[in-house]
Amino acid sequence: MRYPTLKDFLSTGKAALAKGPVAVILAEDDVEVDTTLRHHKTAGFGELILLAPPEISLPANVEATIHRVDMNVHVDGALVESINQIIAAAPGIWLFYCFNAEYLFHPFCEHRNVREMIAFHAEERREAMLTYVVDLYAGDLNRYPNAVSLEDAHLDKSGYYALGRADPANHNHPRERQLDFFGGLRWRFEEHVPPQRRKIDRICLFKTKPGLTLRPDFTLSDEEMNTYACPWHNNITTALVSFRTAKALKTNPGSRFDIHDFRWRNSTPFDWHSQQLMDLGLMEPGQWF
Repeated sequence: MRYPTLKDFLSTGKAALAKGPVAVILAEDDVEVDTTLRHHKTAGFGELILLAPPEISLPANVEATIHRVDMNVHVDGALVESINQIIAAAPGIWLFYCFNAEYLFHPFCEHRNVREMIAFHAEERREAMLTYVVDLYAGDLNRYPNAVSLEDAHLDKSGYYALGRADPANHNHPRERQLDFFGGLRWRFEEHVPPQRRKIDRICLFKTKPGLTLRPDFTLSDEEMNTYACPWHNNITTALVSFRTAKALKTNPGSRFDIHDFRWRNSTPFDWHSQQLMDLGLMEPGQWF
């Protein structure tokens, strides 16, 4: 089903939000939109909502399985504003969001779907899940000038770190069980990335509730939902493998001529398997075995 605006979808297509988990995907361009949709459908999301410019075309068999909303996605804050409207319209469901050419991985996703993971997470009285955005990039930029290739995808196997997240309301002391995470291309090419966009953590899978809002830094207004663990033990974390940063660095005029190769001594091919991400410490199963 296709809707001319998000307001129209929330008015006439709201039945799609009756039960989660729901995935919202914002397409900034036409790169790997169909594979992003297919990946998250296979992952176990019951409903997929695509926010995209009208000119982006999709295979008919893919478009038939989603709710498509026409949108000017390049308005500043388009994703955050859209997610907040959906939160307000559909409290009490599990909601996920990402951009095109981003793919959610969770522990054991090859044989356990996202609904099973959410069920376990909810049993631990958790309503949100920390996700690390792991940069992917093509190994051969001459062959793939936009840095996107599913077959030649690489990632950094090291170079990640975390800093305590300051609380301005408490003399900038570190917030309890909250960290800012850094690494990947945003760290290696930080001169091309604004400081406020360098961290790689998101809360992109969470349970909606009245009054909750998503903030521009991809954290939520409920601080407990921004924590990486509950007080008594570590919880599941997930990884969002993403070509978005590589694509931006090779598209923006200010950086594309300065970067000839994303590979370095700590690059490794991505094998599209959750075990590799767990082995590298880029997500963890917590108590889920």
